[in-house]
Amino acid sequence: MKALENKIDFVALISVTNANPNGDPLNGNRPRTTYTGNGEISDVCIKRKIRNRLQDMGKSIFVQSEERCDDGFGSLSERAGRTITSYSSKEDYAAQACAKWFDVRAFGQVFAYKKSKDKEKDSVSVGVRGPVSIRQAVSVSPVDINSMQITKSVNSEPTDDGKKSSDTMGSKHMVEFGLYQIKGAINVQLAEKTGFTQEDADTIKECLRTLFINDSSSARPDGSMEVLRLYWWQHNNKIGQYSSAKVHNSVQIALKDGVASPKSAGDYEITLLPLDGLVPDIIDGI
Repeated sequence: MKALENKIDFVALISVTNANPNGDPLNGNRPRTTYTGNGEISDVCIKRKIRNRLQDMGKSIFVQSEERCDDGFGSLSERAGRTITSYSSKEDYAAQACAKWFDVRAFGQVFAYKKSKDKEKDSVSVGVRGPVSIRQAVSVSPVDINSMQITKSVNSEPTDDGKKSSDTMGSKHMVEFGLYQIKGAINVQLAEKTGFTQEDADTIKECLRTLFINDSSSARPDGSMEVLRLYWWQHNNKIGQYSSAKVHNSVQIALKDGVASPKSAGDYEITLLPLDGLVPDIIDGI
C-alpha cells in the first residue's frame, strides 16, 4: 500500500430536512444546537456513521455499536484482550491495534483496561493518536426545530385497570431544514505512526460521500439527510500549503438576496475562493 505523503483537508456539505441528525440526551433528545441557534452534530456522531460505513465496506472496526457487532465480543476490553494476546511493548501493542482495526489507525484510541478476572492477561494502558480529525458539524444558519407529541398503541407494561399507562405519550423533534458543514483534515506525520495509507484516505473519502447509506431510522427517514457536496484538498507536501482553517474557510456560503428563512440548499449561494496551487476535488454526494 502507498504511504500517505501529502496532507489532506476536506469539507462536506450535508442537508437535513425534517429529521433529527443528532439528539441531545440532556435536552429531551432534541436536535443539538449552539447558543446562537445553529444546528450541531457532534464529531462523535459523525465518526460513528463513518465507522458504520467502514463496516459495510468490510473493514475491521474496534469501536462497534452493539447492534452492528460482527465478532461476538461484548465489550472493548474483551475485543482488545482476545485479539492482541502477545506484545513486547506499548509500541508493539499500538502497532498491532493499528494494523488490525481501521478506525484505530484513522481516529486513534485509548486502550486502558484493567487486568482480567482470570489474571492471565496484564492490564493495558496504551494511547494511539489518529491522523483523521473531524470537527463537529454546524449549520450555516440558525435552525427551526419542530416538535410533535406521539402515542403508542399498546402499553409497555401491563396495568391493573387495563387502561393505557402514562408511558404511552412521547415526543419527536426534528430540524425543519439545515445546511451543515463537516470539516476535517488528515495529518501525514500521525499517519506515518499509525500506518494510515493513501488507500485508507481514499476509503474515508468514499465514506463521507456515502455517509447516510444504511443510516435511516424513525428520527432520520431515508432521504431526510443527504451529502450534497464534498470538497477534498490534497496538498503537495506533508504540512500543507495552507493552514486547515484557511482551506476550510475558502468555502463561502451565504443566503441569497431576499431569503430570510432557508428551506433548501437552493436558498444559499456557495462560492469557492481560489487558493494558489491548491485545487480541490469537488464530488457530488450519492
